[in-house]
Amino acid sequence: MPRDLPVLRNVVLDCAAPRPLAEFYRQLFGLAYRAGDEPPAAGQPDPRGEEWLVLRAGSGLGLAFQRVDHFSPPTWPEGPRPQQAHLDSSVSSREELASQHERVLALGGRLLRDGFDDEEEPIGVYADPAGHPFCIFVAPDS
Repeated sequence: MPRDLPVLRNVVLDCAAPRPLAEFYRQLFGLAYRAGDEPPAAGQPDPRGEEWLVLRAGSGLGLAFQRVDHFSPPTWPEGPRPQQAHLDSSVSSREELASQHERVLALGGRLLRDGFDDEEEPIGVYADPAGHPFCIFVAPDS
């Protein structure tokens, strides 16, 4: 048995422009930039934001953004570029789901599937500004 097991550090999303996508998720989930990845002062160059950025919630798992040439957003639920992964998040009530729905749209996300009336698991499936699917669903015990 190895002495140290690998530590899962980040979930990485490919994108054409890391800074705008990181800002979307920073605001949506209330995350903070890893030290050194913060946005520069207005009007200043942003070399860190051009290639790779990391957001964290405390010392836990991070959400990272990596620039790739010729980025093509995934298509959901089917199409030429199917999703290979997505982020799941939950809220505790239908009312909170409605509130978060409005926040997602205001931040630049778009609704892919309206499952708000689902009796067992109310859910909204969204695309972030770069096209990555993610879900917000009601889990009363969350």
